[in-house]
Amino acid sequence: MARIIGLTGGIASGKSTMAKFFREKGAAVLNVDAIAHHLSKPKRVLYKIYVQHFGEEILQPDGTLDRRTIGRKVFADEAERQWLNDHTHPILEHVMRQQIACMQKKNFPLIILDVPLLFEAGWDKMTEESCLVFVDEATQLARLMRRNGYTEEEARGRIAAQMSLSEKKKRADTFIDNSGSLEESFQQAEKLWKEWTHAGIS
Repeated sequence: MARIIGLTGGIASGKSTMAKFFREKGAAVLNVDAIAHHLSKPKRVLYKIYVQHFGEEILQPDGTLDRRTIGRKVFADEAERQWLNDHTHPILEHVMRQQIACMQKKNFPLIILDVPLLFEAGWDKMTEESCLVFVDEATQLARLMRRNGYTEEEARGRIAAQMSLSEKKKRADTFIDNSGSLEESFQQAEKLWKEWTHAGIS
């Protein structure tokens, strides 16, 4: 069976870029954000949960979820954020386990779980090894503001809502320092790929 690696990192750390690298190497990549997005479409399970809890004020004119409005609500209120996690994480984990089981039946050399909240949600228990993609805080803040159009206050709030980098470093097994050039990051990823797909599989 394919080895399962948990790939995580703070918001705007470049985790998705590294996940794409591993996919192109031949790994099966399971993106939990993509699952959540799929389940948040109108009439689907997470959509119904959000609307029932927050009301129709979180809807856009076309009936889809206004993610920025939801984000402002949950990142400004710890109780709301905890409620969100309590009601969405069990559903996401169930779907993840189903998809992992399907992937294990295929001939993938490796399964990568692309999960921002790998440690926060306790999903590292589904993996054999975890890999943390990280950048320094100043780089993370600048990237997040540029990528998402956030104010500095909004960006800092998103970063503060996640487990600290120092705590993630304590819990991760391997690392990709994405503070330098993309080529340097790919070199680190290539080394890990070779380690994961050789002796570690037997």
